Amino acid sequence: MGYQDSERAQEVAERTRAFVDEEVLPRERALFGQRDHRSDADRQEEGRELVEELREIARERDVFGPQIPEEYGGLGLDFVDLLPVFEQAGRSIFAMGAMHVAAPDEGNMEILEHAGTEAQKAEYLRPLANCDISSGFSMTEPMDGCGSDAKQIRTSAEKDGDEWVIDGHKWWTTHGQTGEPDFLIVVARTNEEVHPYVGTSAFIVPADADGVEFVRDIPHMGESGMGHSEVKYHGVRVPEENLLGPEDGGLAVAQQRLGKARLTHCMRFMGMADRSLDVAKAYMDERSAYGDTLSEKQSLRFDIADAHMRLHAARTMVRHAARQIAETGSADTEVSMSKVFAAETVQDIVDTCVQVCGGNGIGKDLPLADFYENVRCFRIIDGADEAHMRSIAKRAFDDDELEPEEIEYVTRFDGGE
Repeated sequence: MGYQDSERAQEVAERTRAFVDEEVLPRERALFGQRDHRSDADRQEEGRELVEELREIARERDVFGPQIPEEYGGLGLDFVDLLPVFEQAGRSIFAMGAMHVAAPDEGNMEILEHAGTEAQKAEYLRPLANCDISSGFSMTEPMDGCGSDAKQIRTSAEKDGDEWVIDGHKWWTTHGQTGEPDFLIVVARTNEEVHPYVGTSAFIVPADADGVEFVRDIPHMGESGMGHSEVKYHGVRVPEENLLGPEDGGLAVAQQRLGKARLTHCMRFMGMADRSLDVAKAYMDERSAYGDTLSEKQSLRFDIADAHMRLHAARTMVRHAARQIAETGSADTEVSMSKVFAAETVQDIVDTCVQVCGGNGIGKDLPLADFYENVRCFRIIDGADEAHMRSIAKRAFDDDELEPEEIEYVTRFDGGE
């Protein structure tokens, strides 16, 4: 399970770290380092303005769009080479937005690149890659619906002539109302006669289409500037050409996005953990208690050592899963293992750093409290821990619910074929 990042991956990762340290963090500290009378809404608006400013600097420093193909204005790194770059970007929420590697646009560009038609790429992928438009991802449904269980999707899409008519209720639509997306990728049932894994389709839905109702942004733990919305679709009509990928292949299209996105999420959150350790160690070097600095206390030193060991293990697991995807096109178990282990690891590390920094750790002059809220969410988003553990256990017991032909269809989908 050893890994060796390529020379190009290391080079771009080093540029990214320099960009974050020299350009992003000073501006982040100026905006958020000393909390004042400004409201959260005011700071979020200032944060969006900061991301726009930093995007131009990211382009100048050649770190913008590392995952975007060169023909669309990015660096065109392959998936495995992206991992160390995403970790460095994850050291600041603002860096992720500035480099255009934040959800949901990053994952939606992945879908459009591999499953979109040439017309869809021209209309949606190219302007999305250039930050001229923004997108949302609408798959999860309310508590009486699917949650982490995609088999229970109830939103429907029915064919009516040369149009599809979409009806349903979604929530946790990423980059929802606050994000003001230009279009949404919506996953809906199109065939009730077959297994949901092969009876569901994905659609491109303009956010201003008749019948799209943004009910509300859902208040939640963690960074909220992007917005996660409750959305209802009331007889929304989209043309036949807005079908994204093959009919009844929607979950395979979504998995094209979600499998890799889980690993890139792991790396981004590990970037938060890495920066948290930097903050904690700097604090430990300066803070004295009971005769010496905290960095000289053996118990705390061992906590930091344990954090570094677990972070290294998580990095290794993610790279192993990424190589498996690159070589075979699928790594469901390895991705689930990486997601659960990385989520628990980063949560524990940030929790340790908060504890080490005491009152300053729970205060919001340091980034640790905000990081803690964000990393705690990671055990829920992109599939709750329990859903992934269930998946791992099913494979451990060779207990798969799908018929062989359905498994092959889901796992082998590639680029609309």
